Amino acid sequence: MASSCPLLLLVLCSLTVAEAQLKVFNMRASNLHSSNLGSPDSYVKGFCGSAKLGKTSVRNNNPNPWWEEVFTHFKAKENNVLKLEVLDSDLIFDDLLGVCKHEIKLGTHEHDCFLEKGGTLRYTYTLG
Repeated sequence: MASSCPLLLLVLCSLTVAEAQLKVFNMRASNLHSSNLGSPDSYVKGFCGSAKLGKTSVRNNNPNPWWEEVFTHFKAKENNVLKLEVLDSDLIFDDLLGVCKHEIKLGTHEHDCFLEKGGTLRYTYTLG
C-alpha cells in the first residue's frame, strides 16, 4: 500500500505559496522635514518584493500630506516585504526622507513608520 505522505506534503506546500491581492491605501504623513528651507514637496513610491507598486502625486509645501492613491499588487504573498519610500521632490534630484519596510500578513493592518529624516508615515494595507 502506497503512503499518502508525499501527496499531503504537496498539498500543504501549495497552500503556503498562494498569491493574494495586496492593497496599500490611506497613506498620510506628519511632521515631514525638508532638506531645503521650507516645507517638503513629498511623494511615496511603493514596492512589494521585487514588484514596483507605483508612485503617488507630489504634495507641494506640506509637512502633513495625505495621498489618495491606492497601490495594488495581485501576486503578493504573505511574508513578502512591503517597502514604502517617502521622498522630497526637488529640481535636480529627489531627497529620500525615509523608508518603511514591513512583512505583510493576511488581513487588514494599519502601521506607523518613523522616518529617518524626521516625521511619520501612517498607512493601511489589506492582503487577502
